[in-house]
Amino acid sequence: MTREAKDIAQGYAQARSKRSYWEGVWRDCYAFALPHSDAFQMRNTTAQIFDGTAMDAVDQLASSLLANLTPPWSMWFGLKPGPELSQAEAESLAPTLEGAARVMQAHFDRSNFAVEMHQAFLDLVTAGTGTLLFEESAPGQMSAFKFMALPLSTVTLEEGAGTGRLEKCYRETQMTLEQLRIRFPKAELPASVMRDKDSEKTFTVIESAQPDGDKPTIHYSVVLSGESEHAMLVDATIPASPFIAFRWAKAPGDTYGRSPVMKALPDIKTANKVVELILKNASIAVTGIWQADDDGVLNPATIELTPGTIIPKAVGSAGLKPLEMPGRFDVSQLVLEDLRSRIRHALLIDRLGQIGAQRMTATEVLERSGEMALLLGATYGRLQSELLTPLIQRGWAILRRRGEVPDVSIDGRTVQLDYRSPLARAQGQRGVQNTINWITTSLAMGPEAAAAIDLAASARFIGEALGVPSDLIRKDLSSLINAGEDNAQIS
Repeated sequence: MTREAKDIAQGYAQARSKRSYWEGVWRDCYAFALPHSDAFQMRNTTAQIFDGTAMDAVDQLASSLLANLTPPWSMWFGLKPGPELSQAEAESLAPTLEGAARVMQAHFDRSNFAVEMHQAFLDLVTAGTGTLLFEESAPGQMSAFKFMALPLSTVTLEEGAGTGRLEKCYRETQMTLEQLRIRFPKAELPASVMRDKDSEKTFTVIESAQPDGDKPTIHYSVVLSGESEHAMLVDATIPASPFIAFRWAKAPGDTYGRSPVMKALPDIKTANKVVELILKNASIAVTGIWQADDDGVLNPATIELTPGTIIPKAVGSAGLKPLEMPGRFDVSQLVLEDLRSRIRHALLIDRLGQIGAQRMTATEVLERSGEMALLLGATYGRLQSELLTPLIQRGWAILRRRGEVPDVSIDGRTVQLDYRSPLARAQGQRGVQNTINWITTSLAMGPEAAAAIDLAASARFIGEALGVPSDLIRKDLSSLINAGEDNAQIS
């Protein structure tokens, strides 16, 4: 046991050393886009912020991601029968899966998911990597789910061997003895820790979640790390990892993500400096720069430039007079507007911001949705793989163990996920519009062309693309058609 704890501590130290390469650029991103945060002790930063364009853009982009990926109090996911089920099995299972999806959505809505998810999106937009801790709450709570957005400074990540996914996660925290007892009530604490009477003393705790070999389970460990020895507090196998790490974008060979703030960081720093110079120039324009002859009468140290002040001067001397500025600073406004425009463009505010017009036509809505899907296509695919799928699988594992959902696994064959977020529907709008145009054109061409249309299949396709619950869509219409024909013959 001691050897395993030491191995985990060594693995964490190696991963931590690799992470140090990114910490410099992360500090710059937090200093200018998300200042005064707990990440990397940014509360003690001395950086002066003069331009708030980046901070406003980061908040708007994080809010847009929350509304487009996991909108609160809305069904942003569903469950439907997989392709390996027969038609009869799919029809009988669909209502059960829809009911289970609503149960899980209710647990998300009653938890602190929306609050913590928004904070994780702030980290994602600022530093390129967000991490969410997904734990099971105590029995008797309103929701079975409990979330916490983890600062990037406390999390160290590694990709799995050959998978390209962030499958290994370490978290370092400082806990008192009382906090250790509350967080890990079944853990056997070392005798040296139990003998310590200092209630304020903190201990270094390393949590580790790694794949359990080739098995579809996670090896979760908690190590109490000391200067000379390491003790294993928890060593368990769980169905899904409680740590959900996700990235905005990544380059080949990178472990951590690259954020839109990183891309706009040169413009952000330059805009901040330009505003600082504008303010200095404005203070000079208000107070001015003055010069005076050293005539032995005028003492510059005693002069106060306030209304009604009388400044003495020697007879025949020029006294106090303003110094003419060599040039004007009006060009700075043009430079600043260009910088702010590039910052908003890099953080997608000019694309995902509020709609200026009061009304838009259906074509304008479709084009805007298509443009948004193109802009966030790669990012949405990564977030779907690294955030949404593990999030639902972790929630399903918790509710499945509690017996609140059916005892089946979401494997993509018998049960598969159905994403119904606004961004997912936006990606399907183009196919829906093309299908409707084809049906309309074929019907206008006459009965022979209309005979080529399978209206039932077309309706099912449109319903699935629009995120309609699967239990509302009939899979087999033969019985309904036969009943309609019998009624027509009777009439």
